[in-house]
Amino acid sequence: KYFSDVDTAKKRIERTKFLNGSAPSIKSLNDNMFSYDYINGNLLSNLSDDNLLKNVLPFYFDKFGSEQFEKTNEFLRDCEEMYYHKTHSRIIDSFVGTDLDKIDFINGVKVDGILELLKKIDWSLIYDLSIPTRFHGDFQPENILHDGSDFKLIDWRQDFAGILEYGDIYYDFAKLMHGLIVNHGIIANDQYSAFWKDGEIKYDLHRKQSLVECEHKFNNWIVSSGYDLKKVRILTALIYLNIAALHHYPYSLLLYGLGKKMLYKESSKEL
Repeated sequence: KYFSDVDTAKKRIERTKFLNGSAPSIKSLNDNMFSYDYINGNLLSNLSDDNLLKNVLPFYFDKFGSEQFEKTNEFLRDCEEMYYHKTHSRIIDSFVGTDLDKIDFINGVKVDGILELLKKIDWSLIYDLSIPTRFHGDFQPENILHDGSDFKLIDWRQDFAGILEYGDIYYDFAKLMHGLIVNHGIIANDQYSAFWKDGEIKYDLHRKQSLVECEHKFNNWIVSSGYDLKKVRILTALIYLNIAALHHYPYSLLLYGLGKKMLYKESSKEL
C-alpha cells in the first residue's frame, strides 16, 4: 500500500495495535509504504453465499464492537466533525452552486437541493446515537477476506476525526451497507449507467443477488439488535455523497444521484 501522505501511512501502521488481530501482519517498507502478509482467500463481495453475513457480524463484534469507550463530549464533537463538518465541506466544494445541484428529479423522484436535504437531518440525534467502540473504518465487502474458516480485514481507516483507538460503531455499519449496495466489481465491469439531462439524473445499477439478500438481512439484524436503521442509512447516503467527487464520471454521477435520492428518502422519515 502506497500513501502520498506520510502521516496517513504512519497512522495506519499505528492503528494495527487497535484492530485486535483482525488484519494481516504488515511491515513498513518506507515512510510512504507498507506491505501485508499474503492471505489466500476470497473477498466477501465475490462470494455467493449470503449466509456468510451471519458469520461476519459475530467476527466483527468479537474484534471491535464488544469493547465500548466512554461517550465524552469530546467524542461527540468528533462525531460532529466526522459527519457534519466534513460532509458540508466536501459538498459545498464539489456540488453547491453547480448545475448538478439544480437537478430536480432523480429516477423520477423529485428531490430538494443538497443543502436543504442536509438541513432536514436531526444532527443532534445522529451524534447522540453514536457508540464509541473499536472500529475498522472501511468495513465493506471489498475489504473482508474469507479463507474458508476465518476472516481477515484490510484497508482500515487511519483515524476517526483524529482518534486512532476508537470511533462510532455506526460508521462501520454504514460502510458495510454502502458496500452491499454498490459493489466495486460491478462498477469495474461497467454494469451500471448514469446520465443527466433536462433537469433529471437517471441511473441504473446491476446488483448481485447474494449482496441484495445480505442487505435485507443486515437491515433486519440492525433493527433486531436495537440499533437505529435510519441513522445507518443516512450515514450510508452521506458516504456516497462524500466520495462522489473523488471518482471518475459517470461513476461519480451514480454515487451523487444514489446518495442524494437515499438522503431525500431517509430525511423524510422520523428518526
